[in-house]
Amino acid sequence: MLISSKAAPRVSPWTAILAEHWPEYASEGLGLGLFMISACTFGTLLAHPESPVVRLVRNPTLLRTLMGMAMGSTSAALVYSKFGKRSGAHLNPATTLTFIRLGKVEPIDALFYISAQFTGAILGVYVSSIVLGRWLAHPAVDYVVTLPGPYGYWWAFLAESTITFLLMSVILRVSNTPKLNRYTGLFAASLVMIYISIEAPISGMSMNPARTFGSAFSATNWTAIWIYFTAPPLGMLMAAEFYVRSRGAGQPGRVLCAKLHHENRERCIFRCNYPR
Repeated sequence: MLISSKAAPRVSPWTAILAEHWPEYASEGLGLGLFMISACTFGTLLAHPESPVVRLVRNPTLLRTLMGMAMGSTSAALVYSKFGKRSGAHLNPATTLTFIRLGKVEPIDALFYISAQFTGAILGVYVSSIVLGRWLAHPAVDYVVTLPGPYGYWWAFLAESTITFLLMSVILRVSNTPKLNRYTGLFAASLVMIYISIEAPISGMSMNPARTFGSAFSATNWTAIWIYFTAPPLGMLMAAEFYVRSRGAGQPGRVLCAKLHHENRERCIFRCNYPR
């Protein structure tokens, strides 16, 4: 009996990981896509001058508060959804980069996560534009682009850095406290609600390069895009550095996992310190 000497085809590590982890990547992209659809829908409802809500509620602060409540609820729903439980609900390249710094995410997974996040954001706004049409394109809505407010670019940069620093600080402390970690999504969603209600006039309240890119791509409005690509990663990475130093470099297991909600039946592809 002859035995073939032909070697089996060599599979690239990239191909192998993509084939195994694609459900997590797809869940991550879908999550941010749904977030953008929600942002476009509520942004149109609460900003378009012909909207019945705008005609009824003429107070800009109250309208902004309603937007904060809508997007905070959306954030919480996505974290605790099947998709969020599967992917870990980063929904933000800055979050993924931070967990790379903390040693929780493999670089290949991070690259696919970030690619999925940008793709999801672009498609989410595109789908919204098909449904909402001229309403979403109206200058008062403008595809819910995030732009610096009247205080200028550097105040917007400082604001984005600050709010992302606080957000990641809260996420790290809550997610690594066993009695609280199941509520991480609620803490994060509460901050999103507060930030949109209070901080949005300064920077547009992005905290997310992919979220800003998705709107800018459809609106072809790239004003101050550098702020939203630099300030959120800077703020979150600073929070991670502060957290690591405050806990002590030699303390094992100081970061449990890269998932915002880990205690569920979905598998975990990260460098996880939870019992398997």
